[in-house]
Amino acid sequence: MKAHEYGRLVGEEVLSVLADTDDQQIETLLDMVEAADHIFVGGAGRSLLMLSAFAMRLMHIGMDSYVVGETTTPAIVPGDVLVAASGSGQTQLTRAIVEAASARGARTAVITANIEAPVAKVADHVVHLHAPVTFTNENRPTRQPPGTLFEQAVLAQCDAMILMLMQRRGTTEEYMRQRHTKFE
Repeated sequence: MKAHEYGRLVGEEVLSVLADTDDQQIETLLDMVEAADHIFVGGAGRSLLMLSAFAMRLMHIGMDSYVVGETTTPAIVPGDVLVAASGSGQTQLTRAIVEAASARGARTAVITANIEAPVAKVADHVVHLHAPVTFTNENRPTRQPPGTLFEQAVLAQCDAMILMLMQRRGTTEEYMRQRHTKFE
């Protein structure tokens, strides 16, 4: 295969996952985000990297957002929301973060490919991305390395949610540009 064919394969797989995502699950998550005083994102590995990009965009549209584990992240309290991601839903660190946020009175949401997993069972809300986390999955095979399609779908879905929040809030590109880091 040529480079553009691999690119098409990746794009088609991501589009397929997003097309199967439940709109109401996304709307509910956005309602939680908008109602929160502060938005925290958490997870492990590449899932956390995808949510870190989401936190940055939330800041760009004027929301207070933090990445769990960063040294400048404040305590999570009632009125806040945690958005976590775990493809397998088995990641112990992600589950511990969700449980800790809940114990401190914050609302919790999890983005996962496995709605039967432990982390999904402890969250207030679940967004199910129908993405395989292994090469072999009888419902939706992928030709990408394990977990990759889930992580790509998290990033793309989060970017779509930013567009939705911009629409809801009337956020302009100019406003976002003013909040963008400028050290150059």
